Amino acid sequence: MSCNLFAQEKAPLPKDDGPVISKVDGMTVINTSSLADDVEGYAGPTPLKIFIKKDKIEKIEPLRNLETPKYFALIKRDLLGKWNGLAVKKASQQQVDVITGATYSSEAVIENVRRGLDYYTKKGKK
Repeated sequence: MSCNLFAQEKAPLPKDDGPVISKVDGMTVINTSSLADDVEGYAGPTPLKIFIKKDKIEKIEPLRNLETPKYFALIKRDLLGKWNGLAVKKASQQQVDVITGATYSSEAVIENVRRGLDYYTKKGKK
């Protein structure tokens, strides 16, 4: 019998089942909960809301996740703002470095942004 001391039982995270795309205060909001539900950080999915106005990213907000709060705070502080103010096309091509110490979570957030912007480009522009 083998035992993995590092295995962590992952409790299911309630999904933010809001619509993938919505309008709020003149902005298009992309919810990546279902777009990237297969993308996991260190402890599980890292869904986001991406706020876009006039084809520019206004802000990116994390939704509920199971990431370690200490490390996810680094992502909120040092990563999520990297796309703010960028045109969607430029942001889609932006190479963003991961945050040291929060590599898995960073990679998951970057992939969530990529999928959200791809969805916006294909279905959200009007």
